[in-house]
Amino acid sequence: MLLRDRWPELGPARRSRVLDVGLALGAAALDGAFLWFGYRDFWLPPAVCAAAGVVLGLALVARRRHPVGLALFALVVGTVGGGGGFGLLIVLYSLGAYAASRRTVMITAAAWYAVGLLFPGPTAEPAPFLVQAIFGLAFTALPVVLGLYMGARKQLLVSLQERAARLENEQHLLAERARAEERTRIAREMHDVVANRVSVMVVHAGALRAVAARDPERAAETAAVIGDMGRQALEELRQVIGVLRRGEEALPQHVPALADVRGLVAQSGAAGLAVELAVTGDERPMPAAVGRTVYRLVQESLTNVHKHAGDAATRVELGMLPEAVEVTVVNTAPAVPAAHRLPSGGNGLVGLRERVTALGGTFEAGPTGDGGYALRARVPLPVI
Repeated sequence: MLLRDRWPELGPARRSRVLDVGLALGAAALDGAFLWFGYRDFWLPPAVCAAAGVVLGLALVARRRHPVGLALFALVVGTVGGGGGFGLLIVLYSLGAYAASRRTVMITAAAWYAVGLLFPGPTAEPAPFLVQAIFGLAFTALPVVLGLYMGARKQLLVSLQERAARLENEQHLLAERARAEERTRIAREMHDVVANRVSVMVVHAGALRAVAARDPERAAETAAVIGDMGRQALEELRQVIGVLRRGEEALPQHVPALADVRGLVAQSGAAGLAVELAVTGDERPMPAAVGRTVYRLVQESLTNVHKHAGDAATRVELGMLPEAVEVTVVNTAPAVPAAHRLPSGGNGLVGLRERVTALGGTFEAGPTGDGGYALRARVPLPVI
């Protein structure tokens, strides 16, 4: 396979090395042939000048790593040995393109120009000084300026590529964070819908089994409650799945109010929990986010009581303050330890804390001194 056919497959570093070797061989051949056959007016024999040109051309393989050192070496070889030509132009271009300091480039180029004026090289008839000055300036400045331009352009492209890579990485991190937050939100919603409803349904099912034989009428009422809660769970689950498919517009438009909280307390009471609700302050509609959070706080708290302290006396307090809604759910220690505890993943309280803190509120939950458990949260109302 020819080199031109494999060129796109080579990496940038290998392509650069191949290019440098090709330039070095080409410059050595051209300068060596020119100095051997056409360069006569010099104090050294043509063979020596041609050898100097070949050496200078082969030295171009180091033009990227050592541009300043190569320029000084070419200055000495070109002045003393008469070598140079095409290779000198490449050396000056490489000086501007690859030297790290522009100040070093300017000083080295000025040294080239000054040496060129002091030692103009052999000619049959020396040209006027002004002509030599203009020609030397053009010979020195043009390749250096071109090299500076190409070097700056390359640095700009590298910086743009690095910036694009950094932005792509940041975008990837933001996407990962968004996906993690979305997974957390979905898990929280699924927990609220499935875990809470199903836990209460399990409690009702246990009560149904206990009273089925001796109190058929109450068993029928309990079965009806289980059916109603199952339908509610399915409806809320459809709403969550609708959010996954259609976005936030699929969220239910209903905003939980105090009547819904009273319904939760009534359901727990129907399941056999000794629970009471106390509301202080002015009863008024709550904003959507606050209403959902208050509803979930009470729902999760009562579910935990059903799971871990089924016969414990529980009190739910709602403080409707002008600037916030305070929720307190306290239960006493269970009189009889639960024989079969419902499974718990420990994610409910974590989700509640996330909901409350997202609205700028405070949340705390933990055991009380008498063996019970208490949850307290303060959800601020938005300033209108």
